[in-house]
Amino acid sequence: RQAGIWAPVIYIIFYVVATVLILPSTALNLTGGAIFGPWLGTLWTSVAAVIAAVLSFAYTRTVGRKLVVEKLARGWRAMDTEVRRGGVLYIFAIRLLPIIPYGLVNFAAGLTSVSFKDYFLGTVLGIIPGVFPFVLIGSSGLKALRTGDILPLIAALGLTGVLVMGATWYRSHRT
Repeated sequence: RQAGIWAPVIYIIFYVVATVLILPSTALNLTGGAIFGPWLGTLWTSVAAVIAAVLSFAYTRTVGRKLVVEKLARGWRAMDTEVRRGGVLYIFAIRLLPIIPYGLVNFAAGLTSVSFKDYFLGTVLGIIPGVFPFVLIGSSGLKALRTGDILPLIAALGLTGVLVMGATWYRSHRT
């Protein structure tokens, strides 16, 4: 907060660099909530996550796709076909699973033949509900430390659990 109007810019740059380096984003999501609160934290974290996603996807699509397709031919085709067919919904569902690092998804998706449009839409739609609970936990956790009010923190943890279960159910029941 001491950085004033530069705080979001610094946060976004740090988030993008960390995500491109495939560092876990959960701590950054929590930090966004603690620094900016639930709404601005979600906004700045989502902006940062989308920028990192687009940069990583573009880099991998440009540099690595041909090499991976040549080296992993058979096994890769089956997964590539599944991701391409699932498109937006596949990327959306993957984004909701907090156990899969965003950076890894970004690079892996760039190696597939999913269209940029499907990747981008699935990323934007999946990042907000995937990020919000963790930003809310960061914001609520800080508030709980200051005031002792743990109800918002419990609600945020519950919301996170519901989203994880929903994404897991969706992945196991899609056709």
